[in-house]
Amino acid sequence: RIRNMPWRKDLDKEISTSVSVTQGALKTTTTTGTGVDTSGCNSVAVLLLPGAITDGTHTPSIEESDASGSGYSTVAAADLSGTPAALTANTIQEIGYKGRKRYVRVVVTVSGSPATGGYYGAYVVRGGARSLPQ
Repeated sequence: RIRNMPWRKDLDKEISTSVSVTQGALKTTTTTGTGVDTSGCNSVAVLLLPGAITDGTHTPSIEESDASGSGYSTVAAADLSGTPAALTANTIQEIGYKGRKRYVRVVVTVSGSPATGGYYGAYVVRGGARSLPQ
């Protein structure tokens, strides 16, 4: 039991969110997201937010790198909390990142030659900042 803990309601001061894959555009081919700098944070989560997926298979992966524009590789399963799965319409996925690289990004590989594809976005949430507000 926790006693005398102050109730904290302003989570917005403790996290920051950046876009890796921009939501809104119809996607029918593989999409490589923008790298997000995770320096200064002790925790990172990736949110995959699909809307309508009409055809094709849209499979996300999370990549990491020490440099912002190069050297990305797929994150090892041991460095993730959760496993990215093929996107399903309106089903949010939350994946924790436990790796030690400075940059992370999302790549969504599309297969099945979709004609209409899908709508989705991916966001990187940084928390546990070493100084607040985030």
